[in-house]
Amino acid sequence: MPIPGTPSRAELVEHLVATRIAGEVATPRENNLSHYRKLANGDRHYWLGLELGERWTDEQDVLAVMAERVGVNDDPEHRYGQDTIDPELTVDGLERMAGRLRKAAEGRQRVLLATGHPGGLLDVHRATAAALRAAGCDILVIPDGLTTEEGYVMQFADVAVLEHGATLWHTHSGSPMKTILTALEREGRPLPDLVVADHGWAGAAGQYGVDSVGYADCNDPALFLAEAEGTVQVTVPLDDHVTSPRHYDPMTAYLLDQAGLS
Repeated sequence: MPIPGTPSRAELVEHLVATRIAGEVATPRENNLSHYRKLANGDRHYWLGLELGERWTDEQDVLAVMAERVGVNDDPEHRYGQDTIDPELTVDGLERMAGRLRKAAEGRQRVLLATGHPGGLLDVHRATAAALRAAGCDILVIPDGLTTEEGYVMQFADVAVLEHGATLWHTHSGSPMKTILTALEREGRPLPDLVVADHGWAGAAGQYGVDSVGYADCNDPALFLAEAEGTVQVTVPLDDHVTSPRHYDPMTAYLLDQAGLS
């Protein structure tokens, strides 16, 4: 760190592993398996704004998807210790996301960006918003005065966030995104053509029927299940809160370059 300019794919893979955005990540295996189990048992906190019904009630099925799409260890007997995100799958996801961003730019589409993880990913989304705006996209402005049980739904640096007690709030809930989309419909305004987000913001948008792409950690399986089902178009696997948000800068540069937005 830092990598000057835009990294090559090989340089980005090396960087992701060095900063633990991928590779041997900080999230322990026992935390991953606990979240997979809770999702399978119907704990809606782990559904990230999605309606999974009875389709994912076996935690081994969840583990199989996470091994395929994220690169976690596929051995169900591996219960404790280190777990992994395959950096090649991270870059594959970035390239798929870049394709959808390119489509948005070419069509000058309406785009809404949002994060439930502002401590890690806010600037990733802010830079993406700026690049899309420069390409002619309409970065959607959310209605004023929106609230959920957790706090105020607002925009900061073109990114929708949850604010509580004068602090940007970490949330897995899909309620803030649903609140925005229903408010837009109530005002007679068009919905976004694309949502770029994470956590429940991405899940709820996909569930609402809006094209949705996003980022998710290896202990947040719902968005990967949604991608497998086609509810969410792209989910990029990564550790969503590493030691410095600047570590994501080379990743963002690669994404925007692949999308033709740099």
